Amino acid sequence: MNAALAFDPALSPLLLFLAGAVALLLVVYAALARSPAWALRALGFGALFLALANPSLVREVRRGLTDIAFIVVDESESQSIGARTAQAAEAEAAALAAIEALNARDPENPLEHRVVRVRNEGGPVTDPGTRLLSALTAAAAEVPQDRIAGALLVTDGQAHDADLLESFPGPVNALLTGARGEFDRRLHVSAAPAFGIVGEDVTFRFRVEDFGPEARLAALPAARVTISVDGAPAGETAVAPGREASLTIPITHGGANIVELALEVAEGEATERNNRAAFTVNGVRDRLRVLLVSGEPHSGERTWRNLLKADPSVDLVHFTILRPPTKQDGTPVFELSLIAFPTRELFLEKVDEFDLIIFDRYRRRGVLPSPYIANIARYVRDGGAVLIAAGPWFAGVESLYRTPLAEILPVAPTGGLIEAPYLPRVTEPGARHPVTAGLDLFNGGAPGAPVWGRWMRQIEMERLSGEVVMAGADERPLLVLDRVGEGRVAVLGSDHAWLWSRGYEGGGPQAELLRRLAHWLMKEPELEEEALSAVAEGARLTVTRRSVKENPERLEIVAPSGARSVVPFEAAGPGLWRAVFEAEEQGLHLLSDGALSSIAAIGPPAPVEFERAVASAEPIAALLTATRGGAHWLEDGPPDIRRVGEGRAASGRGWAGLARREAYAVEDVRLTPLAPGWLMLLLSAGLMVAAWRVEGR
Repeated sequence: MNAALAFDPALSPLLLFLAGAVALLLVVYAALARSPAWALRALGFGALFLALANPSLVREVRRGLTDIAFIVVDESESQSIGARTAQAAEAEAAALAAIEALNARDPENPLEHRVVRVRNEGGPVTDPGTRLLSALTAAAAEVPQDRIAGALLVTDGQAHDADLLESFPGPVNALLTGARGEFDRRLHVSAAPAFGIVGEDVTFRFRVEDFGPEARLAALPAARVTISVDGAPAGETAVAPGREASLTIPITHGGANIVELALEVAEGEATERNNRAAFTVNGVRDRLRVLLVSGEPHSGERTWRNLLKADPSVDLVHFTILRPPTKQDGTPVFELSLIAFPTRELFLEKVDEFDLIIFDRYRRRGVLPSPYIANIARYVRDGGAVLIAAGPWFAGVESLYRTPLAEILPVAPTGGLIEAPYLPRVTEPGARHPVTAGLDLFNGGAPGAPVWGRWMRQIEMERLSGEVVMAGADERPLLVLDRVGEGRVAVLGSDHAWLWSRGYEGGGPQAELLRRLAHWLMKEPELEEEALSAVAEGARLTVTRRSVKENPERLEIVAPSGARSVVPFEAAGPGLWRAVFEAEEQGLHLLSDGALSSIAAIGPPAPVEFERAVASAEPIAALLTATRGGAHWLEDGPPDIRRVGEGRAASGRGWAGLARREAYAVEDVRLTPLAPGWLMLLLSAGLMVAAWRVEGR
């Protein structure tokens, strides 16, 4: 029960004030005039104004409300460092037990608690950091402010929204996980190119940052960073912490060049999660240079030229041999309008500048001496590429097989020539090879039964090495692919591919076949036979494995924390397998099927959670001070929980306080009039009459 005096005036305050002023003037005037009844008049006016003010005694029936304490438990990824998770669980249990003990000692003033857990609800893709104070603000908004006894923050001090909250209705205490004096090193890539020209160098910048006590950091060894490209070591360097360093690496191939940096782990470091960084440089070729040598004019000559000229990334140099040295017709040289074939310049001096050399129906007629052809074989072993689109002379004595080029060719002509209609067919290995895989889906064909036109000529060949990806008449090799040293070789045992481009008997996928063939020879990444690639869509990681030989069974994934997962591969087509993995962590994931390895990033490669991994109360120190709370290290044990008066200090050595708010709810209100109007009016009238009688005497 609580009582208070309340007024409910019958007039507006302004009118009541004006009337009071007039009455006061009249009383003063009467007193100055030495009226014997001025006091009675003053009492009469007072009774009148008391009636107009209508005073009442208000008595409230109140019910006490419980105070509410918030226990905010940080369960973000930085809490997985060391023993922080176990410390947080112990502190939460100790806080709940302490509140129960307080309620048992003082059942008249119970303390209610709310546990708030801070997680990354958006999954590993988003990177909001630790939204510690946002969670506290949202929870506090659901209860009346006058019931909040305070908050206990079980955290390592990571709060990426520290500027959100400057004050709080109750004291805030931090129960810090981790340990005093922690130190950590972080590797940060500050600038990295997204693209690079194949054969040229790219430069990236990075720095190593140290966090922790200065005395301990001063004793650390020099920071050593190891660099690898596509899993192969590319060097190492020592850098000074806090200073930006630059490194240059070569781009050796087209497609994704995965650059990974690994910082040497110092003894006692808080975590290794931020000691690695990776980025991808997409290698692009400035221009693909192709040398096309046509042995003589023929119906299919324009097929190769049109295909290569249609590709804007290809620089084509095309020569057609119209007048071989053996041809003598008596025409004076000065009357010929032909360009002399620059054999020495092309095949000795500049042969390494080409990405691909195509011999289209070429035959030995004294144009290229044997040393020049031997240099082409050397060019292939060193990383070049040769394609032979064989004409009928490949089966005879004028064949390129009768030259030093035979050392790198995957086939040997038998001398036979088939001149009869046949249907080109993709072989079983060819169905798995990226050059010919899925060709049956072009030109309206159904899998296994392509609607293709027939070819009319094929050179009989024996396979010596490589893969037969297409077969022709009598299942004889038609298209054979092989790798020689660092280079690649392909032999197409027919010069009738042009029939498809002319639409003969419905045509066929000539453009797609020849485009893939040329780009495979030029080492385009999307046409590699053995490849492991990954695409991240949100938290889902789809890993694709292409192989022409192996049947991969499972994929091993190493998460940034070191946790290992094994996911089975499922067949997705000939020579193609896929595995799908739902990631639970941010950062770099290592992928391996035992033969190939790759790297995939889920969310940001360097999560905000591990930018500053050492435990510290510094980010939330302003809030703790403003609310008269404090920080307590859990390595010393959980602090005692006490109740303190509102506005008093709520933190001390070994204890943390929660305020008594003494909030209540009003259940009933009783009004008792102290000056009934009729009584006050009667009293006022009596006093006025008494004053008149006194003055009348």
